[in-house]
Amino acid sequence: MERTEVVVIGSGIAALKTALEVSKHKHVILITKSNIRHSNSYLAQGGIAAAISEQDEVSYHKKDTLAAGQKYNEVHAVVKLVEEAPLVISELIQSGMQFDRDQDGGLMLGMEGAHSQRRILHSHGDATGKYIMEHLIDGLKKSTIQVLEDTAAVELIIGKDGSCIGVKTLKKEGGFVSYYAEQTVLATGGCGSLYRITSNSQTVSGDGIALAFKAGARVRDMEFIQFHPTLLFINGKAEGLVSEAVRGDGAQLVNEMGKPIMEDVHRMKDLAPRHIVAQTIFSYLQRGEKVFLDISMIKDFKKRFPTVSSLCEKSGIDLKFGKIPVAPGNHFLMGGVEVDQWGQTSVASLYAVGEVACTGVHGANRLASNSLLEGLVFGNTLGHFLAHMPSRTIPLEKEHSKCYTLLSAIPDLATLQEMLMSEAGIVRDEAGLTRLKDYLESFDIEKFLHMDVTALSINEITKINAILVAWLIAESALTRTESRGGHFRSDYPREDDSLWLKNSVILACTDVKNRVKGRRLYEHIEA
Repeated sequence: MERTEVVVIGSGIAALKTALEVSKHKHVILITKSNIRHSNSYLAQGGIAAAISEQDEVSYHKKDTLAAGQKYNEVHAVVKLVEEAPLVISELIQSGMQFDRDQDGGLMLGMEGAHSQRRILHSHGDATGKYIMEHLIDGLKKSTIQVLEDTAAVELIIGKDGSCIGVKTLKKEGGFVSYYAEQTVLATGGCGSLYRITSNSQTVSGDGIALAFKAGARVRDMEFIQFHPTLLFINGKAEGLVSEAVRGDGAQLVNEMGKPIMEDVHRMKDLAPRHIVAQTIFSYLQRGEKVFLDISMIKDFKKRFPTVSSLCEKSGIDLKFGKIPVAPGNHFLMGGVEVDQWGQTSVASLYAVGEVACTGVHGANRLASNSLLEGLVFGNTLGHFLAHMPSRTIPLEKEHSKCYTLLSAIPDLATLQEMLMSEAGIVRDEAGLTRLKDYLESFDIEKFLHMDVTALSINEITKINAILVAWLIAESALTRTESRGGHFRSDYPREDDSLWLKNSVILACTDVKNRVKGRRLYEHIEA
């Protein structure tokens, strides 16, 4: 058992930025279930958006973000994001971060889907996430932050006053250890690896969302999942991401005959919002047709996109033919643990930041290259907030009954990944979502909320968390009877602003009993 002022759970850009800011005034323990470089942030090929050119304006960045989010965004969060973007970029550069520059020494600004201006900064072409992360990791090494790798967070600890007082962990080598803290931060990412086809790190499986939900925190907008249009797709398997910046440089999506497929779909063609591009590619794949990214028009492709080139070559794709086989896959979760402007969840002293959190900044669909930016902007805010928060006395732990019932056979992750992809994937309907929900509820998920984690293996804990998060997705997607952004219902294909524009599907663990087995509550809670 250890005590500290702040515990941060996660190792992506939001986790590191938050921890670094807090550590200027308080002692921080940072916990990650694998190692510090295993995160979606580290894998991010795309860049980071900021209105810094003479032709661009913050108002344009705001307008583009709202348009991509189908105007479902929380406007105050969007304003914060775009207004603070130039400042966080300036601070990064001043602290030594190197972004790509042109021959005259000016910052190179790229174009990506649904952006109206060239505003995307990159580092080493298509390895922006890696190099920002390495920059932050260098800062981590110089700080007083205690980093615990190979340490899985398995349960949030709740005090007698109902506040979060820390986290129970399981070491890779075995053994449960509790870390008590005045404030606890979830920065664990989304849930991409719960889907068979994904761009996400395999460590990103929704653990933080499940932990918060079991602790009583409200979760919202879980139906809104962004499917990236272009994952390298070979023999029915995703091998990695092909950055949207490739299309930003002129590449076109074509069918097997070489005909452009986005020509008559959207005015922005290949740079249309991601959900439109993903749904278009999916329609071709459903008909048994392959889709390719034609890169023949891009000069010096290997130099411009070294990460994508290396990925293709390792997968046996000869780039001299100029075509990369692609398919859409789970990329980003717009929903998550509901937080306020400071990152506070509905549970006192529990915070969330980055993809695990739902600030409403992305609305129904995230604008390209706003995710790394989100981690920096909101991580910076939360870090400053916690750094200057008065100390508190950690209350005694709340006593509660635990379920020791032996687990019946629960599905392996591969089965769950396949079901989520087919029933709650790019195109959904009531029949498929109901099949998924009924299947998940056959495992008596109410008991999962109260299981004694010390009686379980890490594999069992991971499966339980996966089932809970999958249920949250299914229930949310069933409840929203319209299509908007990353949520497309073939049985409700249109947006319904009269009912849904200002309403969110918000779930809490107290809802579970009333929502299972056909007792679903269609309560549309005003956001």
